[in-house]
Amino acid sequence: MNILMLSWRGPGHPNSGGAEINTLENVTAWTKAGHSVTWFTSTFPGATPFEVVNKVKIVRRGSQNFKVNLAAFTWYLFKPHERFDIVVDQFHGLPFFTSLYVKVPKLAFIHEVAREVWWLNPWPKPFNLIPAIVGSFLEPWIFRILYKDIPFMTVSNSTKEDLIKYGIPEKNISVFLSGVNLSIPSPLPPKNKIPTIVFLGALSKDKGIEDALLTFSFISKLRPSWKFWVIGQGETNYQLYLDTLCQKLQVDKKVKFLGPVYSLEKFKLLSQSHILINPSIREGWGLVNIEANAVGTPVVGYSVPGTKDSVRHQITGLLCPPHHPELLAGNTIRLIENKKLYKRLVSNSLRWSRQFSWDKFTKQSLNLIENLAGKK
Repeated sequence: MNILMLSWRGPGHPNSGGAEINTLENVTAWTKAGHSVTWFTSTFPGATPFEVVNKVKIVRRGSQNFKVNLAAFTWYLFKPHERFDIVVDQFHGLPFFTSLYVKVPKLAFIHEVAREVWWLNPWPKPFNLIPAIVGSFLEPWIFRILYKDIPFMTVSNSTKEDLIKYGIPEKNISVFLSGVNLSIPSPLPPKNKIPTIVFLGALSKDKGIEDALLTFSFISKLRPSWKFWVIGQGETNYQLYLDTLCQKLQVDKKVKFLGPVYSLEKFKLLSQSHILINPSIREGWGLVNIEANAVGTPVVGYSVPGTKDSVRHQITGLLCPPHHPELLAGNTIRLIENKKLYKRLVSNSLRWSRQFSWDKFTKQSLNLIENLAGKK
């Protein structure tokens, strides 16, 4: 059958993350099963308007904000394309509103609802209030009015619970966890002699990089020799702001911004680190937590949707209430210096990470779309 995937970011996008990895794994599995997949997504500087990745046809139009949603509407209704048997409408804050114009079977694909993330948007003040107020007001009504009868696929029980609160019937929600792509060096590099903390993810407010720096500033006052590595990238102006924040917190000589790092080098750095710190305010699942666990690095983070699904408190990491970097700092110091606890969490982390197979979860999603499209 012909499948259309609509999402705000796609392969190669400089800001792509766990959601895009998850999407690519699923659509690749669908093509391997003999289906044809077109992935409509946003463009970015240097991107080609069309390419094929893993036999998936990538169509790029519009920017990653709401322009890609409008471009998808125009393309679907007025431009030549194949006839699709099912359309997958992926949410990122806002969906593609396919319930209004797509007549074939639809599947809503969501990693997390936005909720408080609307207030952490990168727009300059006071314009940041526009998406914050409008998004917070509209989001629940979009679910209750436009998507209440559409099946949902998501990646965690936390998101399932949020969807139920927004009026989506539980019977309409399927939860398929994420696998993990590993490029683990062999043998694993040993932990650094000096305790080292690492942050991995997009450098943005909602991912908690500011709380991560605040956490390290608390740690640095008590353990001056400890190091902090930051892996990831963000908008240029925001990265400049983070540099200024480091100077203000007096940790600029101890924090090392490594930029985006991939594959073997990423897992090498994770392996050498003692703790992954994850102060994200909300996740769909938290793929970085499993990546860290896969090389024996426990996670210290906030007990928020997504993170509390991928991190098992006192088993593969330590969780605390959100917005408390001082508690993150205390948990980090306690975990590293309690050698018995640390050894136990390292062993648990390795075992926990081994159960996340893409093959297992993509078979589940394949079965779902075939059933929805009436092809099974």
